[in-house]
Amino acid sequence: MANNDSLVAIAGAGSIGCYAGGCLALAGRRVMLLARPRIGEAVRKDGLRVTDLDGRDRSVKPEALPATADPATALRDAEVILVTVKSGATQEMAALIAAHARPDAVVVSLQNGVDNADRLRAGLAGRQVLAGMVPFNVVQSPDGEAPLRVHRASEGKVMIEDGLAGLAGLLAVEGLTVETHRDMTAVLWGKLLMNLNNALVALSNLPLATELADRRWRLILAGQIGEALVAMKACGIKPARIAGLPPALMPKVLQLPDWLFKRLARRMLAIDPEARSSMWDDLQRGRPTEIGELQGAVLSLAQRAGVPAPVTGRVAALVREAERQRRGSPGLSSEAVVA
Repeated sequence: MANNDSLVAIAGAGSIGCYAGGCLALAGRRVMLLARPRIGEAVRKDGLRVTDLDGRDRSVKPEALPATADPATALRDAEVILVTVKSGATQEMAALIAAHARPDAVVVSLQNGVDNADRLRAGLAGRQVLAGMVPFNVVQSPDGEAPLRVHRASEGKVMIEDGLAGLAGLLAVEGLTVETHRDMTAVLWGKLLMNLNNALVALSNLPLATELADRRWRLILAGQIGEALVAMKACGIKPARIAGLPPALMPKVLQLPDWLFKRLARRMLAIDPEARSSMWDDLQRGRPTEIGELQGAVLSLAQRAGVPAPVTGRVAALVREAERQRRGSPGLSSEAVVA
């Protein structure tokens, strides 16, 4: 059973991990960040600034949020481990947890994609691993800004698999709403539908709100979601509702004229002007993206079902080309994406 005194380790504290860790520390929870040296040094020196689109602006003192790049230090005493690394680092993180964490520590995947909890379970045989889903976007301040700021730029409730008494109560604090869900498979596939837009933000170099407000980009997103829904139905997958709309209606709503879309999809557009996507940030920093875990998951499902997914395939190919170029976002037009 988890309680408010349980030590929580954030394994892979980037933007999402620092935001969650900051909110927990501000609520008096015991938190330890396992972070890259750049982030760890910034937090140890100047603390952390935690802001959100609801107007909160709070500061965490360095002593309230220990941060380290050493996995043994971060993991050895943790009772709850929140995994927030990118999907490509999941197996590596599983190995670190296996080597350094207590055998009774509960591991929660708060990652994009649909199979990271399974990947963690494969590397952590005998340990309790729970799936989770983070619906919101977090923007990190530019390098050099002090203190480091993490800004939640959209809304939504974190969902975690129901499997440990007291866990939601431990994690649910001001600025971080957490609830349990009994069907995380449906939740993760529902979130994946929304995450198909990450690539469009990355390719366009547009802020998320600007991109979603443009019907030309929404048509591409609608095409991807439509392909994903066909593949899911063929494979017996029923995605959960994530952004206020039933998944089956999303392609139709996305295709509406801009003026009508803005009226009917206010919740979807409740986004801070600062918001981009983690995939855009990966391209800007020259890092591998999660295209294989997002568009790639749809393409694998479509292949299994024997159905076409040309729009999804085109988007995936363009992101992979941008990864190879290592020049940041290519700043493509919507016309170039569908050409």
